[in-house]
Amino acid sequence: MRVVTFNILSGRSPDDQRVDVGRYAESIRSLGADVLALQEVDRNQPRSENVDLTAVAAEAMGAVEHRFVAALNGSPGTWIAATGEEQPDAAAYGIAVLSRYPVTGWEVVRLAPVPGQVPMWWRGSRWPSLVRDEPRVAVAATVEAPGGTVTVVNTHLSFLRWWNGRQLRSLVAALDHVTGPVVLVGDLNLLPGRAHRTTGMRPLAELKTFPAHHPVEQIDHVLTNADLRVTHSEARRLPMSDHRALIVDLED
Repeated sequence: MRVVTFNILSGRSPDDQRVDVGRYAESIRSLGADVLALQEVDRNQPRSENVDLTAVAAEAMGAVEHRFVAALNGSPGTWIAATGEEQPDAAAYGIAVLSRYPVTGWEVVRLAPVPGQVPMWWRGSRWPSLVRDEPRVAVAATVEAPGGTVTVVNTHLSFLRWWNGRQLRSLVAALDHVTGPVVLVGDLNLLPGRAHRTTGMRPLAELKTFPAHHPVEQIDHVLTNADLRVTHSEARRLPMSDHRALIVDLED
């Protein structure tokens, strides 16, 4: 089973700042994923040609199951926190899980942002800027894989590294009832050591993923609580996004 996590930057290429839906679909197809976790996914946004990027990816990879979960509703400049009650075709931004194998259950966990504005130091800036954090979300899919049932959990945590650990602990606690193997994936905005310590899960790939053109750190992860055997792992650069896709092949 090939598991892939990929922050798609709304399908945009940093080289030309465009979203080319054909290029996006071909990039997804080239990954050969059996289970694909996407972050920074647009639905019906002008900046990404008003398409449903989850549906495009599902067709490209041949997924039989897929679920988009909004973290934000609306469009840039008018964002509001998503509640899960939005219309299926409403403009939104969030995460998705897609699978070539049957999914027998879904669970959504919403993760609170930092309340209010907080100071953020940007590289090269002498003084901090006040920024507002975004609501975050996770989605768990119970996948009937060839080797047995596995729960794949996808999330995209806060860029505020003193807050995202708290979000990750909340997510792990919320999924404490899950039995059997768990594979936790996504853009955690955490370095490997802290991701391991916070979850108690072991990494299935230790490869630098960000920034895509010359990666210097790993913030995208595939972690597990189970004795799963990895036959291949790779951080692949594609003609879109500022992240590399993290690919892990698991023995069936």
